[in-house]
Amino acid sequence: MVGADKKENKFVSVVVYLHNDRERIAPFFDMALRMFKENFEKYEVICVNDASQDDSVEVLKDYFSGPMSEGKEFLWSGCMINVIHMSYFQGLEASMNAGRDMAIGDFVYEFDDINPDYSPQLIRDVYDKMLSGYDIVSAGRRGRTKLSSGLFYLFYNMTSKSRNRIGPETFRILSRRAINRVMSMGQYIPYRKAVYGNCGLKTYTISYESQGGTKRHKSKTDRRERTSLAMDSFIYFTDVLERMSLAVSSVFLIFTLGVIVYIISSVFSESKPVEGWLSTMGFLSLGFFGVFSLLTFIMKYLSVMLSLIFKHQRYLIEGVEKISQK
Repeated sequence: MVGADKKENKFVSVVVYLHNDRERIAPFFDMALRMFKENFEKYEVICVNDASQDDSVEVLKDYFSGPMSEGKEFLWSGCMINVIHMSYFQGLEASMNAGRDMAIGDFVYEFDDINPDYSPQLIRDVYDKMLSGYDIVSAGRRGRTKLSSGLFYLFYNMTSKSRNRIGPETFRILSRRAINRVMSMGQYIPYRKAVYGNCGLKTYTISYESQGGTKRHKSKTDRRERTSLAMDSFIYFTDVLERMSLAVSSVFLIFTLGVIVYIISSVFSESKPVEGWLSTMGFLSLGFFGVFSLLTFIMKYLSVMLSLIFKHQRYLIEGVEKISQK
C-alpha cells in the first residue's frame, strides 16, 4: 500500500464498460477501487451500462449504495460514482466514447473488460509508464488470441499507415493531451485503438500473463458489432482497399497486355483467329481493368464520406445516474 504522502494528486477518471457483467462487478471493483484509493487522492468512476439484459445495474447499485460492510467504506469513501445508461445496445466503442467524453480527470483509465485476470499492481504500472514519456499506455494479455482476431490484427498492422501496432487490450490510460488530440482529429471515432495509434503521440503496451478470471460471453449482437467495426477500421485506417484495387487492376492489365501480344503475333501467323474475337477480348479486358480500378477507389471514398457526413450522432444516452453511498 502506498502511503498517504505518496499518493498522486492528479484527478483520475475511471471509465468502465458494463454489458451483462453481474458476476464480475464485485471482484473487479474490490480489486480496482483498492488500488485507486491507495494510489490517488482524487478519482471518479463512470460506469457505462450498454443496455444490459441482466441485473448488472442493480448489482452495481447494491455494491456502491448498499450497507457498508467492515473495511468496505475505505474503498469508495469520497469517490464520485456515475452511471451512463445507453438508450439501446450500441457496442463497446460508442459506449466508451460516451464515458470518455463525460470524464473530467487529468488522466482517464478505460476498462474495456472487467475481467480481473491481472495483478492489481498493473493498474499503477501503466500510470508510472505514462509518466516516463508516453501519452497512451495499454495493458494486454500475452498469449494466443482467437483466430479471427489474430487475422484481423495481422492484416491491419500490415496495411496500417501508422507505425504503432495494435493488438488485444484489456484496459489503458490516456493523458488529457491525448484525449484533446483525438477529439481534434474528428467527432466520429469508430475504433479507439486505431485512432489512438494514429494520433501521432507516443504509445506503449504492457503485456501480462492472464491469471484466470471470468470472461464475458459474447452474444451474436456483440460479434456482429465487432465484425462491422473491423470492416470499418480497414476503410478508415489502412490502405487495404488500394492494395486490393491495385491487385485486381494488375491482373486485368496483364490480361490486356497478353491480348495485345496475341493480336500482334497473329498478324504474322498463318493461323487466323475467329474474326472479331481479338478486338472483343481486347476491349473487354481493357474495360474491366479500368472499371475495377475506378470502382474500388470510388466505393472506398464514398463509404468514408458518408460516414463522416451522416454519422454526426456518435451515441445516444438515455440518462445519467449518480449513485450515493448510504
